[in-house]
Amino acid sequence: MKKELSRREFNKIVVTGAAGVALGVITDVKAAVPVSGKSASALSVSHRWLPNKESVLKTWHQITLESIRDNKGKALHPVIMKFQKLIADDPVVRMYMTQMIQQVPNKYSHYHPKNLQELLQQLNAVLTVAPSYIAPGHGEESALVGTPFSAILIWTMGTPAGFAAFRNTRINAIFKELLREWTVFLNSKESRYVLNGSPTGWMSKEAQRQLHMEDYIYKPEEPYWGFSSWNDFFTREVKQGARPIDGKNDNKVIVAPCDSTVYKIGRNVQAQSEFWIKAQPYSLTDMLNNEYVDQFVGGDVWQAFLSPFNYHRWHSPVTGTIRKAYVKEGLYFSQATSEGQDPTDQDHSEGYIAHVQTRAIIFIEADDPAIGLVCVMPIGMVEISSCIIADNIQPGKHIKKGEELGYFQFGGSTHCVIFRPGVIKAFQATEDMSVKFGQTIATANS
Repeated sequence: MKKELSRREFNKIVVTGAAGVALGVITDVKAAVPVSGKSASALSVSHRWLPNKESVLKTWHQITLESIRDNKGKALHPVIMKFQKLIADDPVVRMYMTQMIQQVPNKYSHYHPKNLQELLQQLNAVLTVAPSYIAPGHGEESALVGTPFSAILIWTMGTPAGFAAFRNTRINAIFKELLREWTVFLNSKESRYVLNGSPTGWMSKEAQRQLHMEDYIYKPEEPYWGFSSWNDFFTREVKQGARPIDGKNDNKVIVAPCDSTVYKIGRNVQAQSEFWIKAQPYSLTDMLNNEYVDQFVGGDVWQAFLSPFNYHRWHSPVTGTIRKAYVKEGLYFSQATSEGQDPTDQDHSEGYIAHVQTRAIIFIEADDPAIGLVCVMPIGMVEISSCIIADNIQPGKHIKKGEELGYFQFGGSTHCVIFRPGVIKAFQATEDMSVKFGQTIATANS
C-alpha cells in the first residue's frame, strides 16, 4: 500500500499561493540534454505534467479544498458565475459536467471535486494564482510547474462524459473565457508575487540554476528582475549569442524552432487519417485547416514538446518568406479517447491534439526551392493555449533562419514542423532527443 504524504511533508515542496491555494506540482520529466550541431544523444523522457506520486496530487487537492472551506464567503468571479448559469440553463452541459465527475475512478474520486459546486469553487480559487517554483524532492528527478486547471480537471478528462464534455462547443467556449480571465491576472503586476528569493520563488538559487538564467535578458538588481508580470517573466528573451544558429549560410540546414524534446516523427503523412486512434497518425487536412494540403501529402511531420523550464519563443527553422500566419482556435482540455484514463494529462495525446487544439499555423516559403513550403505549427496544451504570433510576421515578410515568429504563454506546449515529400535527407534530432532553438534538426536534399 502506498504511503500518503502528510500535509507537513507536502508543505516542504508546495507553496501556498493567493487565497492559500497550493499551486506547484512535481513531474518526472528528466533534465534536457541538449544536442549540438549534427550530433545528438538519446534522451529518455517521460512527457508528464502532473506528479509521479499520486499522493502528492491527492494532498494538493486536500489543501485546495481546505482553502475553499476557509474562504467560503469569497465571491465568485463573474466568469465563474457565467459558467454556473450555463450549467443551470443547458441540460446537455449539465449532464456532461455532472457525469464526468461521477465517472472519475473510485481510486481518485476522494481527492477530486465531488460535485459541480466544488468544481466551480476550485476553478474560482485558481483564477488569481500564478505558478510557483517547486524544487526537486521526494524521489523526483526534476521539478516542474504543474498547470493548475489541469490538476483540478485531470481525472474528468479521461472519463466517457469528459471526452464528450471537453469537445462540446459551449463548454469549450466558457473555458476559453475562463482562461482569458486567468491571462489578465498573469499579465498583471499582482502575478509577480511568485518572483521572490524564497525556496518556492523563481528568484531562488535552485530555480535560477534550473532556468539557466545566465542565458536570459533580465535585470538582477531590480525588484522582480525588472519583469512587469508573470507572463513577462515567463516569455523572457535569451541573450544575443545564447542560442547560436547552425548553418547560417547553408540553406540545407534546418534548425529547431524552440527549445524542446522530440516527441515523434511522422513519415509519408496522408491527407486524412484516423488521428484519434491509438497510434495517432497525422492527418494533414485537419492539422492544416484544409490549406496547402496537397503540397504536404507524403511528406514528414517533426513534433517536439516544451517543458515549463524551456525557452518559450518560437523561431523560423529556415530562411524564407511568410505566406500566411494566423491562430486557429480549437479545444483546450480534450485528449485522445484511445488513451483512456491518461494520468499524464495530454502528454500521451500530443499527436491527437495537433489536430484539434488551439494552434498557430505559419506557412513559410523557403528560399531553397528544394525545400519549398514549410509549415511551423505551435500548439497549445490544456490551459497553455495562448499562441501569440509576433506583430511583424505578416504575409510577404522575408525572415532569416532563427528569426522570431512568436511565443507561448503560461507553461509547456508542443509544436510541429511539416515538410513536403522528398525534402528531408536525414533527421538529426529524433525521438527523445533534446534540442535548443537554432540547433540542427534535419538536412534537406539537394
